[in-house]
Amino acid sequence: MLKDLSKKLFYASGLLGLYHRVRNADSLTVVMFHRTLSPDDPRWQTCDPDYTLATGWLAESLRFFKKHYSVVSLAQVLASRRHGTPLPPRALLITFDDGWADNADYALPALQQAGLPALLFVVADAVGTRQPFFQERLIAALRRKAITVRQLADALQPHLADGWRPQGESMADLRQVIARLEGLPAATRQTLLAPFMEALDDGLRHMVDVDELQRLEAGGVALGLHGKTHSPMKHAEDLDAELGGARASLAATLGQAQPSAESMSFPHGSYDDAIAQKAREAGYELVFTSVPVLNPAKRGVGWLLGRTGFETDTVVDRSGRFRPDLLALYLFRRGTKRLAA
Repeated sequence: MLKDLSKKLFYASGLLGLYHRVRNADSLTVVMFHRTLSPDDPRWQTCDPDYTLATGWLAESLRFFKKHYSVVSLAQVLASRRHGTPLPPRALLITFDDGWADNADYALPALQQAGLPALLFVVADAVGTRQPFFQERLIAALRRKAITVRQLADALQPHLADGWRPQGESMADLRQVIARLEGLPAATRQTLLAPFMEALDDGLRHMVDVDELQRLEAGGVALGLHGKTHSPMKHAEDLDAELGGARASLAATLGQAQPSAESMSFPHGSYDDAIAQKAREAGYELVFTSVPVLNPAKRGVGWLLGRTGFETDTVVDRSGRFRPDLLALYLFRRGTKRLAA
């Protein structure tokens, strides 16, 4: 309790904010959101609780950003990269991964009310689909009690060399199952999950469609790519399709004559130096990782940028209260590193 109180007092005193204003004056912070939903939305009951912010928490986060940062657009970051145009002090770029329909339903109105720009990284093949990626389907099905971890683990056994078995039916156990499924070839995984597909369909629409993408763009949310299929790049069966192919696919979906997306982020944070260079060669001027560092910006930003993940426990305490002191301690003290020139 004393430790918790000291955090609140340190933030309330203004000393933590002063530390941030001095230390991070010449850096670019990039934050990474995924979903945001109203607790009244039927999708809230079965979403991934770690990667979904309630709308109230998102609004509080945006107020925090306006208080402590200069929120910038993708265009400003591109200008910094291309021409060395200075970014404002304590620059921050807001990003969303995957392309969820709720980004249009809830994030866009919150951003517009706050008067803030953002960047959405879209999975090209997910645009216009109803059901989400298999990871989220499994999480939703477990929360609905439509499947069990044991059932999935039993189906996995022929593909496991270590004989792993789950300890129980917790979300942590399911995440271990998901990690093992992610390591399988796509065709093998699809065959393994086929008997569960009916149970994995919750009847709701989760992914963004073309009309919503156009509404997001018109509202100040720039579009980038998050791969073609959401596969980890290190395990991609067709890396060219996941990189350049994703740009071409999204352009075709949006009716563009030429691909226009200048940025991308790596699904699951999966990449290496060779993949990053290949992404650059595919036409992306800015490539975003999940390396949780601040980016030096004094003489223009690099082309390979770090991002800091934004999970529920980053901003909310055990009582479900938004805690700006926790968010400040989480963001302000990140190390600063240029990932590439």
